[in-house]
Parts: sequence; C-alpha cells; structure tokens
Amino acid sequence: MLSQDLIFEAADRLAKRVRHTELIHSHHFSEKLGFPLYFKCENLQRTGSFKIRGALNFMTAQPRENLANGVITASAGNHAQGVAFSADLLGVKSTIFMPESTPPQKVFATRDYGAEVALTGRNFDEAYAAAVKAGKESGALFVHPFDDPLVMAGQGTIGLELLNDLPEMANILIPIGGGGLISGIASAIKATNPRVRIIGVEAAAAPSMHYSLKKGAIVEAPLAFSLADGIAVKRVGRNTFPIVRDLVDEVILVEEEEIAQAIVALLERTKLLVEGAGAVTLAALLNNKVRDISGKTVCLLSGGNIDVRTIAIVVERGLLAAGRYLKLKVELADIPGSLAQLSADIATTRANIYLISHDRRSIALPVGRTEVLLELETRGYEHIEEVIKYLTGKGYDVEVLK
Repeated sequence: MLSQDLIFEAADRLAKRVRHTELIHSHHFSEKLGFPLYFKCENLQRTGSFKIRGALNFMTAQPRENLANGVITASAGNHAQGVAFSADLLGVKSTIFMPESTPPQKVFATRDYGAEVALTGRNFDEAYAAAVKAGKESGALFVHPFDDPLVMAGQGTIGLELLNDLPEMANILIPIGGGGLISGIASAIKATNPRVRIIGVEAAAAPSMHYSLKKGAIVEAPLAFSLADGIAVKRVGRNTFPIVRDLVDEVILVEEEEIAQAIVALLERTKLLVEGAGAVTLAALLNNKVRDISGKTVCLLSGGNIDVRTIAIVVERGLLAAGRYLKLKVELADIPGSLAQLSADIATTRANIYLISHDRRSIALPVGRTEVLLELETRGYEHIEEVIKYLTGKGYDVEVLK
C-alpha cells in the first residue's frame, strides 16, 4: 500500500490548485442497472483529466534545483497536458514525447500550455524510451506518467475526495493503463475502508495488467488500436503492479464496441463528454462484466480529451453497436419509380433515411439492375429486424453492411 502520509501531503499541495471534481448521481443509469450509480467527473478536471494531480504533486514536491533543466516526459496525451500545465504554472520548461498516432487535439492542447512536443514512435512505449534517453542527455527531470510514488499519491487524492463525498460507497470502477491511478486511489480507500470493492477496467486491446496478474509477474501484452488510447500501454509499472495485486479486487476487460457504446450513452444520457479511456468503467457495467454488484457504486470518468474526428467515428460505431444505425445494400430494377417506391417502403417501417447512394453504372450489376446503398436511423435491434423483414417481404434483395 502507498504511504497515507504521501497522499495527505499531496492533498495539501494540490489544494486550490486542482479541482475537487463533481460526484454526480445518475438517475437514468441507476434505474437501468438496478443499483445507485455515481460518476466521479475527472473529465471536468483542469486540463481535462486526472493526470494534472500526479504531475503537479510530483513537481511541487521537488527542490527547485531539480527543475533547473526543465522537465521531460512521455505521454499519449493526458499526462502530457498535466505536465505542460504544471510546468507553465511553476515557470519551468517542459518537453513532451508523444506517439505519432496521438490525436491532434491532444497535441495542440499540450503545445498551448507551452510545452515543446516531439512526436516519436508508434506507441507510448517507444515514445517513453525516446523521452528517457533525451532526459539523460539534457539533464531534464523525468516525470513518470504512472510509476512513481509522488505521481500515484497525487492520483490518490481522488480517493480522499470520494471517501469524503460518499462515505457509504460500496464499489468503485477505475480505468487501468500503467496502474498509477488505481494504485493511488486503492491505497487511499482501502486504508480507511477495506470493505470497498475496487474493480479495475482495461481495454481488451491493451490488457497489460490483466495479463500480468494472470501470470503473477509483470509481462508485456500485445497492443492493438483502441479508442481508449490513454490507457494503452504494453507494460505496467514496477511500483504499481504489487499494489494492484494486493489491493484491487478484480480486473476486467471491455471491447472496443462496448467502449464506443458507453461514450455515446454518456453523451446522450448525462451530457458528459468522455474519452475512451474514461468510458471503460461504464462500458463494464452496461455489458454485465461485473458480477454480484450492489450498493452505491462509483464509475470514475478519468478524462474528457477526445478530438472531434474521433467523436464522429465513435458516435457512428456506438450507434451501430446499439442498433440505432443500419447500413443496407438493395438491388432494384432499373426502371422509373423503383427508387421512389423503395423510399416509400422504408418510410412505412418508420426508419429514417440518413444517406442514400444510387449507382446504376457499375459493371458488376446485370443490365437492367441498379444498386442502392442506404444508411438508416433506427430505434434498436428489434426495429432493425422489422425493417429487414418488411423489405424482404416486399421482394427486395437486401444485404446488411457493416
């Protein structure tokens, strides 16, 4: 367990410098899930995520001479902004190494806080190796994204806030990347109330903590593309792993479509904009990944830094996964009135045509036939079945597209 003194010292350093984020009760999701659900909104934190807590605590705890050559770090985005903001606040130069695939919004935001950004490597681990090397050469102080006691203690202040705001909390779900966030919070909560059930959530595309716990030792996990880019790391921390092993009750995985659905659900039902890494906790609950859960439960929404392009992709994927969006290919006779009749038949099903493309020149089509690509807004899977059944019954050759 992380020292409680470190966490309380962090709370003193961060007082009035970071936001005591809101704990919001969700009537909709409480009714849907059958137990009281609360959202801890670190997506509303300064810089858009919890990462400012650890970065600022680490830097303000340093003797001034340690910061003389500036600070350096590696990050997929949120830690980058936390370090850049903290450095600007303290009047210190900052250099941030970010993977080449980092969303532009996170790169621009980091530069806006005054940091020098170097886009390096295909993933966090390659950017991390480059940052460590550059730090040794320049003498800049390296601010670890997760595997440092001061960083973990800063994140642990979230746990202190929760104990104060919801002392009767029974469960909390926390995203896991390298493990710094859950290590700090678990240490803060378990020291006061060991009965609280702590559940870690990872993206199945980046299951490094899940793999390590299963093996009983730290191992690298294969990485795939994930909407939860903020928690996509190959290897968890040397310091974080034993804390998670000893204090976290379980670690579960969620799939990409489940993450997309959770982002859309949060937008629609709570009006909260949350990035993929922050939405994994709700994704776990909505897809029944946690068994035998009851009592007051908290989902930590760890960040809200998501760019507009990703939002567009996520909304489409989330709607598809929820049966709210249907893509069809329909072959028609190439005669006047065929397209109008198809539109009328779709209107009968109460589906809304979002986009339509009419191709009558493809060499793949038989002479006298035409192809129509449709994107429809629907009301769920039952409605989708009704639409397909109705069109098929009318004699249309219907193919569902993905």
